[in-house]
Amino acid sequence: MTAEFCRIDRWLWAVRVFRSRSISKDACVSGSVRINTDSAKPAAKVKIGDRVTVRVNGHKRELEVKKLLEKRVSPSLATQCYHDHTPIRQQPSTSTSGTQVAKRDQGSGRPTKRDRRRIDRLRRAL
Repeated sequence: MTAEFCRIDRWLWAVRVFRSRSISKDACVSGSVRINTDSAKPAAKVKIGDRVTVRVNGHKRELEVKKLLEKRVSPSLATQCYHDHTPIRQQPSTSTSGTQVAKRDQGSGRPTKRDRRRIDRLRRAL
């Protein structure tokens, strides 16, 4: 026999939206979680078909509940328990001012003296 409802804090933790249940509970208390446009407390009940909106690390995720879970599952199984309706964020193609910015390869270490001179010349030109 499967349950018709599940606590929202447990479900968010079980489908791996949050790392721990206490973080999930704190998100509900702070107002970062909504169920069908209503603010959700940690003990709020979620059922199949509900739309859950969650703010995680400054990003808004919109999830539709497909399966209820009480226990945490593997990431591959967790993705089968919800449908993600989050819109894809578009990256800006160019900066708004149109100026070119010098970029260094990530992990290339500290700039050499020659690199620092080039950076200084570029800054003076702007």
